[in-house]
Amino acid sequence: MKRLLTVFLALMGFAIMMAGCGTEAAKSIAGAESSGSAQAASGKVQTISSDAVRPSRATKIRLTFDGGEAVAELYDNPTSRDLVFMLPLTLSFQDFNGTEKISYSPRKLSTEKAPEGFEPSEGDLTLYAPWGNLAIFYHDFRYSKGLVPIGYFTSGLEALAKMNGEFTVRIEAINE
Repeated sequence: MKRLLTVFLALMGFAIMMAGCGTEAAKSIAGAESSGSAQAASGKVQTISSDAVRPSRATKIRLTFDGGEAVAELYDNPTSRDLVFMLPLTLSFQDFNGTEKISYSPRKLSTEKAPEGFEPSEGDLTLYAPWGNLAIFYHDFRYSKGLVPIGYFTSGLEALAKMNGEFTVRIEAINE
């Protein structure tokens, strides 16, 4: 009888714990409705964290290149924070597809909490996770799986877009 009571209490504890997990899942789903969600091709609903697209007031970067400079505000997400951790950087960029300027960072950036994909607009700074390259979009582009938003340009995009061939860019954080 004592053994039966112990098993019963253990099962009740497990049931209460599982009910609590269900409540957290319900909160997560409710949060997805208010913060935005996307349905992946697999049919799963993917929550896009508001952190992935919220600008960070404190983090801006300056890109200096032959012919000018550009400034971008970064989103507050693990990928952009990882990029800032590596600064200052000097990278070689080149045009890709008449739509974006790309460069490879010295190491892969974090994709923790990254959305499954992103639809970039003119001025977006992103990471294309499958290849590990940074991409600066100077034209709008279609939704791309593996694209992670990092930030957006507030100035200088036109001069950057005009750069031809391979060119060097110095990227550094701006302290304000």
